[in-house]
Order: sequence, then C-alpha cells, then structure tokens
Amino acid sequence: MQIADLTHVNAALNTVTIVLLSMGYRCIRRGERERHRTFMLAAAAVSAAFLASYLVYHFNAGLAKFGGEGMVRQVYFTLLIIHVLAAVVITGLVPVTLVRALAGRFDRHRRIARITWPIWMFVAVSGVIVYLMAVHFYPYAGTAYAG
Repeated sequence: MQIADLTHVNAALNTVTIVLLSMGYRCIRRGERERHRTFMLAAAAVSAAFLASYLVYHFNAGLAKFGGEGMVRQVYFTLLIIHVLAAVVITGLVPVTLVRALAGRFDRHRRIARITWPIWMFVAVSGVIVYLMAVHFYPYAGTAYAG
C-alpha cells in the first residue's frame, strides 16, 4: 500500500461511518439503547481511525489537487470549506457527546446529540463527495490550477 491509497481507505472509512451513524440513529428512534450504543461507539472508533489515516496521508502527501474547472470548481471548494469547518467542530462535539452518554447523563447527551449527529453525518457524507469529486470525477491532471 502506498500513501496515495489512503485516500481510498479514508473514503471507505467515511462510508462505514455513514452506515454506523444511520444504524445508531435508527436504533435510538426505536428505543433500542444498547444497539444504539454499540453502533455509535463503532462510529466513533471508525471516525478515529479515519482521522489517524487522514493525518498520516496529509502529513506525507500534502494537500490534494482538484482538476475541475469552471463552476464545478466553485462548488467543490465551497463544499470543501464547509466540510473542513464542520469537521473541526465535530472533533470537539463527538467526544463531549460520547462522554455524556457513557457517564449516564442522558438528558445532557440527548440535547447535544441532536446537534452532533447531523453535523457528524454531514461531515462523513461531504467527505465522500469531496473524495469522489477530487479523485474520480475531476482528478488533477497537471493542467488545472492546483487546489
């Protein structure tokens, strides 16, 4: 495996996170607290693995370049900026949300989880979209501006 392969690993980890978050949400809506707990802890573990892999990739490969031109370039960078800002926010919200649940502070957990879950889901989904756009749909071929 090469460093460049980590982009695919990261997308796969984000995709798994989307599934786990969806299942966790579904379980809590059905009142299945233990299953909810299992899915959400798994989502946190997969997200932590993503963060480690993401950091290794970017410390070794630098910033990715985007090959799209025109309007799609503006769409991509707008999405990327919002994704990065939300990712910064979620790195603080997830641990707080988990600690409140694990401490049995379910009233406080529930309040913050209603903020954390949609942002976490957005970050995972937008991460996959950014990956698809930059790596598969509009890869940098050396002719577009470096992004």
